[in-house]
Amino acid sequence: MDLSTSPVPSRASAWPALCAGLEEVCANGPRDMAAALVFALGRLPQADARPVLAAASHDWLHEQGRPHGSGFSSAGLGFRRAGLVLVSGRGEADILWVMEQALRSGAVCAVVGAVETATLAQTRRLAFAADEGRASGVLLRRTAAGLNAARRRWRITTLNSVPDRHDPRAPGRFRLEAELTRSRSERPGVFRLEQDDETHRLRLADRLAGDGLGERGRTGLAA
Repeated sequence: MDLSTSPVPSRASAWPALCAGLEEVCANGPRDMAAALVFALGRLPQADARPVLAAASHDWLHEQGRPHGSGFSSAGLGFRRAGLVLVSGRGEADILWVMEQALRSGAVCAVVGAVETATLAQTRRLAFAADEGRASGVLLRRTAAGLNAARRRWRITTLNSVPDRHDPRAPGRFRLEAELTRSRSERPGVFRLEQDDETHRLRLADRLAGDGLGERGRTGLAA
């Protein structure tokens, strides 16, 4: 896919960036998977020129749909300098093997894998592989259940879009809520994000005062 690259807005650093290691990003409902994927890829380090690998089973792609370049571009996600490699497999065992090998190779900056049934031991292998390859691993899931080795666990919910200021009948900027449910280095919190008019990438919602945290997020940080 030949996709354009958009700069990261200056406020993007206000929520934790994707770093080397393993994270989990969970879609809170059936309509939230696309938002979860945009959130995961929208936190990639722009300075890393290595490509991104996304892996999913044939059944997952049939159910959720195949990611497309124009969709990434409309969300402000571009991979012009490197590329996005999409890999499909027969089942989750194939996807786990692909994720581990790609992370350990050091040839990619991140691997996003649609995996629901990984055990604690399997996620530990992914975490070790990510550290070895200095890459980011993301478990893209529909349900957040069971123990795993992810250093951060997110729950993503799609929100109603922001109305267009010039035409109320036009589609508005998309918004989502990212709840950090567990982290080894930060307190849990809720971040409400919206699409930037110029870059089309996610940023903290302008309509929220100060920190861009939802009420639950401010309560969690104050605890």
